[in-house]
Amino acid sequence: MTAKIYLEGGGDSKDLHILCRQGFRQLMESAGFSGRMPRFVSCGGRDAVYDDFKTAHEQSNADYVAMLIDSEDPLDDQERTWDHLRRRDNREQPDGSDDRQVLFMATCMETWIVSDRDTLRQHYGHNLQESALPPLDNLEQRSRQEVQESLKRATRRCQNAYRKGKRSFEVLGKLDPATLETHLAAFRRTKRILNEKLQ
Repeated sequence: MTAKIYLEGGGDSKDLHILCRQGFRQLMESAGFSGRMPRFVSCGGRDAVYDDFKTAHEQSNADYVAMLIDSEDPLDDQERTWDHLRRRDNREQPDGSDDRQVLFMATCMETWIVSDRDTLRQHYGHNLQESALPPLDNLEQRSRQEVQESLKRATRRCQNAYRKGKRSFEVLGKLDPATLETHLAAFRRTKRILNEKLQ
């Protein structure tokens, strides 16, 4: 089984693309995918992810091709991913593709990060202002702006205050998959689909 997952993240920097892949790889290794790891491809922005995914879906000889992206907005239905992309981004579903080829971070990668309070405490130390973080219930229904701003506020007194890029991928790789599964339906779905596909 060969698999490729196209990632949103990394901007235009080669170094950040490497860190992006490393962060997701570490998280998926912790989630039990060692020995059957997909190839992660960091694409930068959302448009680039879609274009690269579409090309790979049409041309790649991989058994499974997917993209892992922010949903940007809360999901009405976790399983109807192409409906969400059609409504929100005006994206056409490539011929022969299906909903299991779109894996969402709902609503953004920071939602995954704020769900794991133990890792945040360990990573940021005593200057973390945990009260600035959103409640854990219904995290995936909160806007990406709310989640991202809360994480910036909670870490603003920390030496390694949260920023997109190198620092975001560092903390991503340390997250506990069991905690993410507890709080995030989109992460549970991603893990379920990858378990089905990565035999």
